[in-house]
Amino acid sequence: MNSTIKALLLATSLTTASAAMAANPQVGGADMFETRNIVENAVNSADHTTLVAAVQAAELVETLQGPGPFTVFAPVNDAFAALPAGTVETLLKPENKAMLQKVLTAHVVAGNMSTAQIAARARASADGFYHFNAVSGDALSAQVRGRNLYIYDESGNAARVTISDVVQSNGVIHVVNTVLVPK
Repeated sequence: MNSTIKALLLATSLTTASAAMAANPQVGGADMFETRNIVENAVNSADHTTLVAAVQAAELVETLQGPGPFTVFAPVNDAFAALPAGTVETLLKPENKAMLQKVLTAHVVAGNMSTAQIAARARASADGFYHFNAVSGDALSAQVRGRNLYIYDESGNAARVTISDVVQSNGVIHVVNTVLVPK
């Protein structure tokens, strides 16, 4: 094999490996692998330790490891810290498991929705919002403002998508900067 062919093969393999590695962004300093499910990836994110603890306390691990597909709007630790003092601690108590499940499932949508799909539906609507429901039954709305996608809960709280389209084996995660609070 001549050196030109070897160089082309090496360049092609490096480009392919680079493209594969770039397929998913890092979240919380950890690589997110398309071959892992939502929970398997989330436990590695330093930015989602509160969310992971909440999912465990709510006994939703098995559900979020299921086949899905799910679209998850995953609040970062700072989003939980911004809630009124004592909220997270109260929700994590065993006697509040049903309430915690309601809050967490207000961040989950059945299906696999990319930010491009959500944004296109918002732009195409008469009011500039795409209206849809979380698996909790709570209404969510999406709006494009400038170059950002925002997800609104029923109370009008807006969560900005900060990292989008993190593909999982059973869906997709969009990292958000605010906790969506069901009514």
